[in-house]
Amino acid sequence: MFFLFYYVSVPEPQILNAKDFGVPQNRERIFIVGFQKGTKVKEFEYPKPLDKKVKFADIKEKKVPPTKFYLSTQYLQTLHNHKSRHESKGNGFGFEIISDTGIANAVVCGGMGRERNLVIDKRIKDFTPTTQIKGEVNREGIRKMTPREWARLQGFPDTFLIPVADASAYKQLRMSRNRTSSFILP
Repeated sequence: MFFLFYYVSVPEPQILNAKDFGVPQNRERIFIVGFQKGTKVKEFEYPKPLDKKVKFADIKEKKVPPTKFYLSTQYLQTLHNHKSRHESKGNGFGFEIISDTGIANAVVCGGMGRERNLVIDKRIKDFTPTTQIKGEVNREGIRKMTPREWARLQGFPDTFLIPVADASAYKQLRMSRNRTSSFILP
């Protein structure tokens, strides 16, 4: 068993949130810290939250993202219908639009994952679809975050290469270690 070689009682597990460590993402994670018996480490102190509040605008693309990130009118209507169905049942499922002054939800893929972090970006001028979509590109400027924005949400610098297709990038980035972990883990 994994825990046979570690002290897991020093210190008590603690919940840390990425939003408290310079990342505009509400990502709570529980941290359990243990030390190998031979290290003789008896004390550990979790990092204290930073006094820096970051918002989505701080990690937003500087240039207008390609049209492929903007939702079609038909897909947007599907999201509205889905959210209404769930609200009528008393559930809170559905898409969410993050304001430039807000923070993102935890990044997840599958189901409604990317739709939990939609943004409004009215800088788009060319509404010509670059992919096959049903309907037309919405004129409200509602789009999904780009893989680069997801990387920034996880604390990766802009020099970090994303050499895979967008779908793969979203999957890989959702499971990556965010800035909260960087304060604890080497």
